[in-house]
Amino acid sequence: MVDALPLQRHTRVLEIGCGPGAAARAIAHRLVDGHILAIDRSAKACAQARAIAADEIASGRMSVRQVAVEDFALDGDDEPFDFAFAIRVGVLDGRHMQFRDQALDRIAAALRPGGRLFVDGGRPLREISLPAH
Repeated sequence: MVDALPLQRHTRVLEIGCGPGAAARAIAHRLVDGHILAIDRSAKACAQARAIAADEIASGRMSVRQVAVEDFALDGDDEPFDFAFAIRVGVLDGRHMQFRDQALDRIAAALRPGGRLFVDGGRPLREISLPAH
């Protein structure tokens, strides 16, 4: 799935529901002066991601934040992201529809104009339309 993302050396990426951080680490290795922020609602998953990706975090190419996507917002010094992606995230794959609209609004607000959202379920990814921001 990482191979299907439109990565460039300078891309800013938001991963939603990072789990232990395998995809985020793979992306961080492909970035030269870009950055990936991996978020997850689980404190345990974030702790695992931080431990496994200590080198990538130390390089400045990756960071991890514990937050649910429906509550996510850019920090004051964050730049918007070029795109976001999610693999097996219930709020985006239909399992938790009550938070879907709020999550999509939060994602759209965190992306640059023209930013895109990719989720699993395509070949191998599909794109979800975002509300205008």
